[in-house]
Amino acid sequence: MISRDDIRSTYGTIRPFIRRTPVIQADLSELGVPGTDRAVATLKLEQLQCAGSFKARGAFANLLLREVPAAGVVAASGGNHGVAVAYAAHRRGVPAKIFVPTVSAAAKIERIRSLGADLVVTGERYADALAAAEAWVQSSGALSVHAFDQRETLLGQGTVALELAEQAGDLDTVLVPVGGGGLIAGIAGYFAGSVRVIGVEPDGAPTLTRARAEGRPADAPAGSVAADALAPRRVGELVFPITQSFVEDVVLVDDTSILAAQQALWQKYDSSAEGVGYPFIDFGNKYILKDPTYDPGILAGMSWAQVASALHDPSSKVAQNALGAANLMTAAICKMTGNQPASACTSVVQSLESKI
Repeated sequence: MISRDDIRSTYGTIRPFIRRTPVIQADLSELGVPGTDRAVATLKLEQLQCAGSFKARGAFANLLLREVPAAGVVAASGGNHGVAVAYAAHRRGVPAKIFVPTVSAAAKIERIRSLGADLVVTGERYADALAAAEAWVQSSGALSVHAFDQRETLLGQGTVALELAEQAGDLDTVLVPVGGGGLIAGIAGYFAGSVRVIGVEPDGAPTLTRARAEGRPADAPAGSVAADALAPRRVGELVFPITQSFVEDVVLVDDTSILAAQQALWQKYDSSAEGVGYPFIDFGNKYILKDPTYDPGILAGMSWAQVASALHDPSSKVAQNALGAANLMTAAICKMTGNQPASACTSVVQSLESKI
């Protein structure tokens, strides 16, 4: 398990190598939610993090808290973790070998190469790249930096919660999207029950939902439009007990809602996304809803998943994944503010009836 003190200590170690990403506030009417002129959303801009995503936090935690052998480090990734590990290794002056599947975004592949890592493109999905990386660990003695199932990775990702708590004030509820579970385990480990944490998954790739049903990490399908070949098959072994202790529930988002949100929400955020200016960037934004019509401290959080080069291709599966997450945030806002949700939110609001 990990604790708040562990995460605070980790933050002190990695702080010189990462950015304390800013938060900004936006009127909820900009999110298309009617009747919310007094409500604001606080956005934590993790796309401004070093290497373009929150993944840099876990990468630096591994390289700084563990002994790195002469053979360097190795990682398997769909893209963002690979960029983060390559960046951290470049900063620390150690060799890095990164395995990615064939479906990884070209921009991320080029970014990894530009950072000096030895890149291997292999297999059709993350699990294939992971198997190749594990074989390399055995033959080379390199240090494996797992994307989500490594204690130091969880400690690094948990520093998102530390900053968020300091910047956003009192929190009540945080909604976190789930793939392998590194982000939600780090966030839940930091809050340790003091804040309600709810996971969010596409119903076609229910890794944490399946694990909770089975009572252990178990293989889940990856057939949703929101879960392309980059999705892991299951949540991590270290992730699961933390989520069992500190994640209240998991909400599933259906494909209809995701596709509707892909059209409705891309238009809302296209201009702000373009301002970032880097096609490889991960929109790891942490969205926090604060509605002053409720008791102080009532907030809901949402983290956008990987947009990457979808900045220029909103029809891609990666964009659908991120916009599906944003759709759930909109549904939560509709529910918490008492407004009638748009059709894109309806099924998600029904799923949230007992959660919010």
